[in-house]
Amino acid sequence: MKNVNSIISQMTLEEKASLCSGLNFWYLKGIERLKVPSIMVTDGPHGLRKQAGEADHVGLNESVPATCFPTASALAATWNRDLIFEVGKALGQECRQEKVGVILGPGVNIKRSPLCGRNFEYFSEDPYLTGEIAKSHINGVQSQGVGTSMKHYALNNQEHRRMTTDSVVDERAMREIYLAGYEIAVKEAQPWTLMCSYNKINGTYACENKYLMTDILKEEWGHQGLVVTDWGAMNERVDALNAGVELEMPGTPNGNDERIIAAVKSGELDVTVLDRAVERILILIFKADETLSKDFTYDKQAHHELARRAAAEGAVLLKNERQLLPIPANTKIALIGRFAKTPRYQGAGSSLMNPTQLENLHDELVKLVGAENVLYAAGYTEQGAAADDALFQEAIETAGKADVAVICAGLPDMYEAEGLDRAHMQMPSGHNALIQRLAAAHRKVVVVLSNGAPVEMPWVNDVPAILEGYLGGQAGAGALADILTGKINPSGKLAETFPLQFSDTPAQPYPGGPVVVEYRESIYVGYRYYDTVNQDVLFPFGHGLSYTAFEYRDPSVKAEKDSAKITFKVKNTGNRSGKEAAQVYVRDVESTAFRPQKELKGFVKVELQPGEEKEVSIELNRRAFAFYDVTQREWIVEAGDFEILLGASSRDIRLTATIRLDSNQQASFPADRERLAAYYNFPKGVSVSQKDFEALLGKPVPANAPTPKGMYTLNTPISEMGGSFIGRQLFQMMKDQIGKMIKDKEDTPTGAMMAHMVQEMPLRSMLMMGGAFNRAKLEALLTIINRRFFRGLFALIRASMVTKK
Repeated sequence: MKNVNSIISQMTLEEKASLCSGLNFWYLKGIERLKVPSIMVTDGPHGLRKQAGEADHVGLNESVPATCFPTASALAATWNRDLIFEVGKALGQECRQEKVGVILGPGVNIKRSPLCGRNFEYFSEDPYLTGEIAKSHINGVQSQGVGTSMKHYALNNQEHRRMTTDSVVDERAMREIYLAGYEIAVKEAQPWTLMCSYNKINGTYACENKYLMTDILKEEWGHQGLVVTDWGAMNERVDALNAGVELEMPGTPNGNDERIIAAVKSGELDVTVLDRAVERILILIFKADETLSKDFTYDKQAHHELARRAAAEGAVLLKNERQLLPIPANTKIALIGRFAKTPRYQGAGSSLMNPTQLENLHDELVKLVGAENVLYAAGYTEQGAAADDALFQEAIETAGKADVAVICAGLPDMYEAEGLDRAHMQMPSGHNALIQRLAAAHRKVVVVLSNGAPVEMPWVNDVPAILEGYLGGQAGAGALADILTGKINPSGKLAETFPLQFSDTPAQPYPGGPVVVEYRESIYVGYRYYDTVNQDVLFPFGHGLSYTAFEYRDPSVKAEKDSAKITFKVKNTGNRSGKEAAQVYVRDVESTAFRPQKELKGFVKVELQPGEEKEVSIELNRRAFAFYDVTQREWIVEAGDFEILLGASSRDIRLTATIRLDSNQQASFPADRERLAAYYNFPKGVSVSQKDFEALLGKPVPANAPTPKGMYTLNTPISEMGGSFIGRQLFQMMKDQIGKMIKDKEDTPTGAMMAHMVQEMPLRSMLMMGGAFNRAKLEALLTIINRRFFRGLFALIRASMVTKK
């Protein structure tokens, strides 16, 4: 690699400032005179979205063909580190062919609520599982000399008003739940870049949050890469540099390069801070260029086959009464539902991509069992929003001619997208009604689901078999056909809880806003809540059935001060080969701090032939037993007893052992249990009060109300400025711009997303409008909107004169 420090010493201040923002939407700037190349970055995370033509960051314009692997929700359900590494390696190879230096992923946000519209892009509700899967993904990609951009750091757990809301969270929840996955991946994979989120965290925008970007990420965790903004997330450029955010994307003529130059000259920004940022950017550029300078071609068919294998391991058999699955040979199958021929295989937004090929379940089943054994009926309309009696009748008649009915249902693409949260957990009424009517008419019904996140299942007791396919990518349909016919034994397990209904979930209300999002549930996220309060669920975290059976026995636990080695045996007691994801949970028997009933701290996926038994070992380090002490700002392991719970899910515990750990650490957690009684005895089905949440925070919750007239800022949504003539004009201008972008795409998920997002875009987002505005002009217009007309007018004139110069 070139001598970066030597290059920096030759750079002008203007060149240094320029390097800290992108050239355009997808390229970093180069410096020709110093032989610094420009490299390309582009979207992922489950496939390469390289746009050859007009660029955008929300999936409006088509990209070059690339392998569409299963989305994150499906990949996490594999519980298979090695397989995830393979997928990451394949993604890296596709980047090499297309000369892409960094792929923007993976998404490591915690699934706080099943309603987050982008959950299909995220791994899990559990931070340990999230971190382990992310680590494998990143190591796979970067093994090819291509970088990743782990995102969205941090606490971006809803799409509603994601650019302006303030995530208010207690320190323990932030550390134990929302940062822990990032921590694992940073320490064990060192992603080349990390992407900061749009939102505020406890009052400070992520891009300006020195505590997160420098104190924790760089100094505590030792991140060696750079931090890049999400596209358009920059608020105050100089503050962001001081906080540890090196690169602003995309590159737009917003005046930020000039602000950096002025800040250095005035002393507001130390040039050594700028030099450190430039150093990290140059290291990234030269690392990527070393790979991209060599030609490479990947094997498209091999990657398609890998995508099929990954989709098969990520599919979860939720229910299988009377061993209805697998479907025996020579069985006549009624395949019902439009998804059978028009698969739902990916989500909408910045991850929307153009697959190299696309399978559908109808054709894949025909290949396996013959056309004479597959009957088809559409079952519901395109979006399935309402019951259609004619289609229902056709479906019932078709099922009547078959031995088994396989219904393809789930969530249409309009239900899940970046920029939009789901309004509810329900499937379309047309899908639910179809399942209920067919279940009443036919004894053998299999429901195959295509969705990126949990759904309510009012018909769950009416059907004998349910197969969760998630969004399985371009080869997901073939994987489902393999499982349905028994060619492959399912081994996926849920990486998230499926609640019975949304009202059972702990993050209430959801989504938060309009200004503040209160994380009142603290550490009680997902199964940590459901299992602690003993809340009935539809399917628990870690659940997944097989066509065979597994027995756990002979647990052995060896404690070494504040760590432990767990050994046990797993045996395949059935007549088929299969894979089992064995899980290790830890329960602190008695703790000074409030803690969940159990927490996942280890897992292993083991493949066994019929009758075969293997001994597996899992090491639990001290963090497996620790909680975060807010006062000491340290991870604490208290001396005492811990239960080790070994099982097939969080609610299917097969073996239990108790160990005693020695520790000389003393917690300084508040001894006043009465003050935090709501968290020591967490309520079931009732949201924690603001008073109790503030007791945990140790400070009042900020006001959660829209900005009053006359006090608007660059971060106020433009739609809220309608009381001003200029505000209305700017909002109309933004709507017109978005209208041009989504012309002829209004009825697509991405079009709907953009039409919705314009209502939430802050005024500063107009800086991305191709140079029509710079910051000085926007600030002048804002002054006028805030009823200081003459001051704003003079500022606007000055800004216009500077622009002309």
